[in-house]
Amino acid sequence: MSVTDEAIVRIRELITSGRINPGDRLPPEQDLATMLGISRSSLREAVKALSQARVLDVRRGDGTYVTSLEPELLLSGMSFVVDLMQDSTLVEVFEVRKLLEPAATALAAQRISSEQVQELRDSLKAMREAHDPEELVMRDIEFHAHVASATGNASLCSILEAISTRGLRARIWRASVTGMKTMTLSQHSLILDALAARDAVLARSAATIHVSESERWLKEYLGVSMAAETDGLLLEDEPAVLEAPST
Repeated sequence: MSVTDEAIVRIRELITSGRINPGDRLPPEQDLATMLGISRSSLREAVKALSQARVLDVRRGDGTYVTSLEPELLLSGMSFVVDLMQDSTLVEVFEVRKLLEPAATALAAQRISSEQVQELRDSLKAMREAHDPEELVMRDIEFHAHVASATGNASLCSILEAISTRGLRARIWRASVTGMKTMTLSQHSLILDALAARDAVLARSAATIHVSESERWLKEYLGVSMAAETDGLLLEDEPAVLEAPST
């Protein structure tokens, strides 16, 4: 373990032990370095790394503070990392969705408020009124964000948000396929009905069907894309030159 990594571990231990709490200001650099038994240069590197991870907040002229450590803050970098993943991992991301979204939807059914049900009705209406595939997908993502929010679990919301836009180009192309909008609306209506009824079992089933169908289509999409690459076609031109997988 490098000296910087050791410094990070020691600062983390200060926080997890409760010696320093969210919102607290860290001791002056020299005092903290002495306390941790490390050099000031190693401490600076550790503070820099932890500020990038949203654990610490460096305020010029004021000092360094521990952030709120709220899940949505600490997990905010996940979407950036997920976006860097290669297309070959898209199926893995959908496998994660298939594990998390049905469970989240079932939990939402147990906790959702009447106001949140109305938000979902409004979201579904916006999906129906979407003028193009890109808008439909954005409304789709918004719908699922409302479902996640209804769980009341900030950590779960952050994780689902991070993976929700992965494979966005494929999803927009999928939304352009004839009949796909009708099927998408039907599946979301089933999810909404289950949530409105506060039926966790039905909500889980409806979400599982929805994500499983998306996963099946994605596997076909990737198969077509790989064939296009083999033939020397440009993936950016997919909607124009490729035949969409069957629905």
